[in-house]
Amino acid sequence: MAMATSSEIHFELVELSGHVVAKGAWSATLRADCLYRSAHLAKPGRRCRLLQGTREITPFTPLAALDLSLGTCIQVVWLSGSTAGRRSPGSAFVAIKANGSVVTWGNDNSGSNSSAVAPLLTEGVVQVCGTNNAFAAIKANGSAVTWGCADYGSNSSAVAPLLTEGVVQVCGTNGAFAAVKANGSVVTWGLADYGGDSSAVAPLLTEGVVQVCGSSSAFTAIKANGSVVTWGVADYGGDSSAVAPLLTEGVVQVCGIHGAFAAIKANGSVVTWGDAGRGGNSSAVTALLTEGVVQVCGTNRAFAAIKANGSVVTWGDAGFGGNSSAVAQLLTEGVVQVCGTDSAFAAIKANGSVVTWGRASEGGNSSAVAPLLTEGVVQVCGVSCAFAAIKANGSVVTWGMADYGGDSSAVAPLLTEGVVQVCGNAFAFAAIKANGSVVTWGVASSGGDSSTIAALLTEGVVQVV
Repeated sequence: MAMATSSEIHFELVELSGHVVAKGAWSATLRADCLYRSAHLAKPGRRCRLLQGTREITPFTPLAALDLSLGTCIQVVWLSGSTAGRRSPGSAFVAIKANGSVVTWGNDNSGSNSSAVAPLLTEGVVQVCGTNNAFAAIKANGSAVTWGCADYGSNSSAVAPLLTEGVVQVCGTNGAFAAVKANGSVVTWGLADYGGDSSAVAPLLTEGVVQVCGSSSAFTAIKANGSVVTWGVADYGGDSSAVAPLLTEGVVQVCGIHGAFAAIKANGSVVTWGDAGRGGNSSAVTALLTEGVVQVCGTNRAFAAIKANGSVVTWGDAGFGGNSSAVAQLLTEGVVQVCGTDSAFAAIKANGSVVTWGRASEGGNSSAVAPLLTEGVVQVCGVSCAFAAIKANGSVVTWGMADYGGDSSAVAPLLTEGVVQVCGNAFAFAAIKANGSVVTWGVASSGGDSSTIAALLTEGVVQVV
């Protein structure tokens, strides 16, 4: 709900299901990032889109510029994954419905078969997170339910007593989970080498943790005092000792990719660690990362940072998007979101156009659909080798490797209008429409074919993971 006074605007932030996420009054002189912060208090670690009608509200949108005649609320669309932005490496999907039940499909070895815990997934599910081959769901009562391949985190029996209540966030690496509890403690399980064993830093994880982020095989926890704790495979970000003095305070966000992490500090600077060749060494662009960074996103081996002035800075493996010199002139201003596949980036600009770079075959070359990407794009989602963009009119545009979701022609009539969210795993896409139905495409065995459970996806879906 929105009402304007001389100095304040009152908003309600509402989910697709109708649930009010947050409400309050904000100064008309602020940017919309204050609304994003309010949404994130409701679901720590979750990314979201804010929509007013069909208009995308970015963190940079001045509140005073919002058209209060468009509607009575700001709609919150929760996106897959966390603020880390790391793509799912798995081959299955989970849909959460408005009644809190769950529908699963895709590769059986990746967690599509949830029959063993089906009675626990009929109601109350509010968040789901995945590893390579397992899922973990948080329920409204704060308990966690796991299923899939036992070796990859589906077997949480060793920590079961700690997961019966109070869980507020779950994050995964390729083979392990970490759960943040309401008291600020962290519980881990799954493959020890992938972060499932946090005993080496256990005393630092008993309180004060507000968010956890994963790379492929390591975790980073942000504490309320702005310090960071890391564990897992040392070379892939589990050992942050080389930059420890820079991580004792002020960290507000962490992004994890395959083998490295990047942390944004409250002063807008960035700290990186992990595999130097995979983005852990940002020394080549240090001067550009000392202030003003508001978002960091990654491919498998490179990072891209958006600055407050709308420019983009990239580093890491050049062949994976770390070198953006070919499109540098298009990235000097106006960028509001960046998304990655395994080896390419796509940036959305404030005018709704899209800029791509990185490995051409995996989404870095969008020339085949360029006329469709000059305006109106409000979200881009990447799988391993393809992108899908949602436009303000609710249509979807895809490019990249055809078999991996870059070719959506088989479902094109279903993607011309009404799409409000697109989610991807490694090899397929799932789109949620405004009527709560789901459309899938990509590798059939990895979730691109949802025909076996199609009757369960015709209405009521509010989130796909």
